[in-house]
Amino acid sequence: MAQFVVRNIADSVKGRLQRRARRNGRSMEEEVRDILRAAVNDEEASATGLGTEISALFAKAGLDSDLPELRGHSVRPASFED
Repeated sequence: MAQFVVRNIADSVKGRLQRRARRNGRSMEEEVRDILRAAVNDEEASATGLGTEISALFAKAGLDSDLPELRGHSVRPASFED
């Protein structure tokens, strides 16, 4: 396994990491590993576009027909007048 050292961390950040680790029942080192794992996983998960992510959320909703693309349409402000 790889190792690295992070220098010059503000005391306030170190204190918050210690409190967070204590709250989660982990050592500070394990807490930092967990934070790094989560950050990398979030980056990989958000590599797709917003439309793809929304589509995945509703994929099991039972919609059988395709929705038309909206690219190329002009955007107009909503009108609330009668």
